[in-house]
This record gives sequence, C-alpha cells and structure tokens, in this order.
Amino acid sequence: MKLSYAVLYVLTVLQVSYQLNVKYVESFLKFIEEGSIHIGSRPQNKDTLLSEYDFIIVGAGTAGCTIANRLTENVNWNVLLLEAGGSENYLNSIPLIVNYLQFTNANWNHKTVPSSSSCLGLKNNQSNWAAGKGLGGTSALNYMINTRGNRKDYDTWESFGNPGWGYNDILKYFKKLESFNIPQYKHDTTYHGSNGPVPVSYVPYRTQISQAIMQAAKDMGHHILDYNGASQIGYSYLQGHLNNGTRASASISYLHPASHRKNLHVRQYSLVDKILINPKTKRAYGVQFRSSGRTYKVKTRKEVILSAGAINSPKLLMLSGIGPEEHLRNLKIPVFSNLKVGYNLMDHVTMGGLTFLIDKPYSIRIDKYLKNQTIWLDYFLQHQGPLTMLGGCEAIAFYDLDKPNDRNGHPNLELLFQAGSLVSDPLLRKNFGVRDDIYDAVFKPIENQESFMVWPILLRPKSKGRVLLKDSNPDSEPLIYHNYFENEDDLSVVVDGVEKILQLMKHPALKKMGTRLHNIPIPGCKHLPFASRQYWECQTRYLTFTLWHTSGTAKMGPASDKLAVVDPRLKVYGIKNLRVIDASIMVTVPAAHTNTPTYMVAEKGADLIKEDWRFPTN
Repeated sequence: MKLSYAVLYVLTVLQVSYQLNVKYVESFLKFIEEGSIHIGSRPQNKDTLLSEYDFIIVGAGTAGCTIANRLTENVNWNVLLLEAGGSENYLNSIPLIVNYLQFTNANWNHKTVPSSSSCLGLKNNQSNWAAGKGLGGTSALNYMINTRGNRKDYDTWESFGNPGWGYNDILKYFKKLESFNIPQYKHDTTYHGSNGPVPVSYVPYRTQISQAIMQAAKDMGHHILDYNGASQIGYSYLQGHLNNGTRASASISYLHPASHRKNLHVRQYSLVDKILINPKTKRAYGVQFRSSGRTYKVKTRKEVILSAGAINSPKLLMLSGIGPEEHLRNLKIPVFSNLKVGYNLMDHVTMGGLTFLIDKPYSIRIDKYLKNQTIWLDYFLQHQGPLTMLGGCEAIAFYDLDKPNDRNGHPNLELLFQAGSLVSDPLLRKNFGVRDDIYDAVFKPIENQESFMVWPILLRPKSKGRVLLKDSNPDSEPLIYHNYFENEDDLSVVVDGVEKILQLMKHPALKKMGTRLHNIPIPGCKHLPFASRQYWECQTRYLTFTLWHTSGTAKMGPASDKLAVVDPRLKVYGIKNLRVIDASIMVTVPAAHTNTPTYMVAEKGADLIKEDWRFPTN
C-alpha cells in the first residue's frame, strides 16, 4: 500500500493535543479504506507496450483523461496514454490543502521570464506558473472551481471562422461532462446535465465571511444566480468539482471508470521528446519518449493527439519541427510546418494582497485547523467541515464593466472571495513567490489577526504573451513571456475591480464583523496616496498574481488566420494525423476558470475524432 506518508501525516494531526480514541481510530481507518479503494480503481502502469496503437495521447491531464475515456469506448481501438508524472495521491482529494500540492513533484512549476513592468514584488520578478504533472494533470492540484464562461466567449470563437464552436453547439458538451448536484438549479435541464462523469456541487461548508458577502451583495441589488446557467452577471457561492466533499479530478472522473478496459494502456513517468513525422508525407506516425532511463519509439495507425497543456504542447510541437520557422532554424531544428506556435499566450491575472481585517474568529487559518481534531474528524468521517473548502475560496462575482446594466453582459471582471489571506498559511505567499522583504513589511505585522482576501481578476485580457524554446534540449524549460499589462486597459480593469470590492466592504453585514482594509502600503508604492487608483495600479504591478489559466498557444482558426495552428477540427496545419486538444487551442480565453472549458474542448475533440474515423458519437 502506497499510503505510508499519508498515514504518518494523519496520525500526527490526530495526536496534536489528544490521545486517539474510538472516533479518531474510526476516522483514520475510514480514510485508509477510501485510499485503498482509490488505489485499486486507478489505471495500472503499463510496463509492456505494443509497437503500434490506433491513437497515442500525450498528456494525462484534464483533456488527455477525457479523450482516453471517450476513444476507448470503441473496443476496436487501442489507445496509449503517455504521462510524464505519476499517479495522484489520495491526499490530493482534500480540497483545502490545494496550496500544499503545488510544492510536490506533481507540479511542473514553470517560471516566467523576469519582467520589468509587473511581478515587481515577486522573487526575481518572476511568476510561478503551476501546471499538473501526473494523472489528472492540473485538475489534480487546482482549486476545483467550476465555471464555464459566457455564451459570448464561444460565439466569438465561431465568429473568427470556427464553425461548430458557438455556444449553441458546445453547450451539449458542458451538459454531457457534468453530474450536476445543486438542488435549486438542478431542474434547469436546458443548461445542466445529470449523468456525466464530473460531479458538480456547492461546497458543504461556508464561513460567516462568505455569508456576510452574499448578504451584502443581495442587499445592494446584485443578482444571486447560477453563473453556469443563462447569465453570469451577479454573485454566487462557488460551484466545485466535488464528489461528497472530495476532489473529483479528471483522473478520478474519466480514467478510473475506464481502468478495466483492455484497449487502454497508460504509461506513467514517460516524457515525450518529439512527435515522429515523415519528412516526405508530412504525416505524424508516432512519438519518441523516455522512461526509466530508456528511449522508446511507438507508432500510431491513426493519430497522435497532443494534450500536454498550454505550455508543454507548444514546446513539444516546436521540438518536433512545428512552429515559427525563424525561431526553429536558429535552434537548428528542422522545420516541417511554419506555424505561429507559442503565440497568443493568455492568462487571467489579478492583484494579490487585497486584505481585510475582521474582529471575529471567522477566517481560515492553518494553525487553528492543525490543532482542531473535530475538523479532521468531520472530514474523514463525513466529508464535511472546513477541509472541504476549495483552497479557502468561497464565493464569486462577475461584472461587465462596459455594460454595467446588462444582466446578460459579457463579464470582463471576476471577484473571487477567499476566507483567509497571505498570513493564513505560511506556504501561500511562497506559492505565488512573494519576496520576503515585501511580506515582512506589509503582512507580517498582521500575522496574528483574523483576515480575508479578495481577488479582482481580469477575465478578458488584451495583452498577449508568447512561449519560446530556450534551446533544442527537451529537458530545458521553455521561455515564457506573459506580457502582463502590455495593454494598460488590462490594468484599468483590475483597479476597477478593487473599487467594486471596496464599495461592497462598506455594507453593514461586513461592518458588523469589523471589516476594514489592511492599510500598510507596499514599500515600492509608498510615494502614492494610499488607496488611490495610482496606488492600486502600483500594487498590481508589484503583487501580480497568476490564476494559472494559461491558454491559446496553439490557436484554433481558419486557414486565413495567420496565427492559427490548428483548424476547427483541431488538426495541425500542414501535418497529417496530428491534433492538439487542450487549452492551447482556445481562440480567446473564456471568462472562466479554464478547467471546465478544457473538459468541453476535450469532449468535443473526442467527437471530432470519432466522426472523422466514422465511429458513432453520442
């Protein structure tokens, strides 16, 4: 059993201040039992591979797991799923500890190129970009937030020359993937499905902070709504990818149910170096990968499907000779198709550190929870309590700042409410890379106080970045230029978000808790009047936090689109039998946390493959 360090961790927690009693033993054994079931149901690593498969999928993240499940529904197709990481541990299932997962080997831990105009308060002026490495990919270490985006996001995709990608076409895939379990909206079958593999529910625990926020929003006339329904403009408690209070990753939702299929082979700890392409026919015929110190080549009869994510998919394309001709020739990589791979990089960015102090003991603090056995018992016995929270995040709001009175608007601002702050967990600031001197000056003085944080998130960025190769070595990290705030309209949206938050915090429901703005300024912004627009612009440039919603680096588009890498059927231009199916293909980043849209892309992509190879779709 591979739960030894989990066992030691749980025992340590349960012994902090009390001796084990019957309830603690019961909860401990229940956790072990669930972990054993988890291990038993996941796909086993395949040591001996076939020399040829019908389909080879590179990357077992959100998209790869989805496609592997859907293609192996055809018992006559053999599918190989290659993953650079290993299996997710059952500790991943505890929603609140998401921050800790990003310090494990399940994270690629990309770092962006140092910036002179943003990330100024982060170590080396770099942003830490988390990406999942292992079965489930980023869905195994993200915040589990379920947001689809807006109708206009996908209608925009279609309007750019991508037939079949409008909202009316892709809604069925959002419904297909989910098992929706929110009672007050469950009857809405126009927008929700009940038989999909991905469970969706509210978090079974709410702090009094989020309750006050929702009361304030309601009193101020904001709509309380299902943001994955007809409209997004308004406030809501978060919907999450949760199964009875535990994380439901892509691996659990799609791979585990398919683990018994003999036509699905999963190979872990296998790093793909390049796609094999016939130079004469320009046909992808397999992949080359390394595993356990050896190099392997495996062929495909039908297609190679690249689902390695918005950083590693363009990296692998370029290593394989598909990308900007001048860039590849400079690295002495033979060019098979001259395409704008790595361009159009998008992310959702926010200002970190917007902190509010309160007088009541309502916030999430890791020091309190480590000493409170009741909290752990609630989780291990019933999957209830604070440990079910999505990394401490509780509520969400969407605004269309351009059309503030349009209930059916296209949101360009999200507010994300977190029942803790940078002082609530010693690892949170390290996760984002906040410099020690900044933390010590601004946040250390409030370490012993109750606090919460709100994120004003840019949803429709105008600034675009780029991914390039450092060299031709597959082990080298790519060069990631995020170009945050290259277009200053993006900065203005974030600051507008701060002002919306400050308005909300004046409401009596929040004042009742003694809510007040933490007012120690960022040292590099001291010269500006505190809480002025100029000050918030400065803080945004210092505490520039990513939401890890990287997308767009293998853009979908018609042949006339000079930035397009794949066509509307997700086939790579100029190369036969090769598709990209993941967040890389997104034309514009949706006004959403990108995990659910990636599921949608993968579900539709699997149907496109089935159609092209004349297998019935559901």
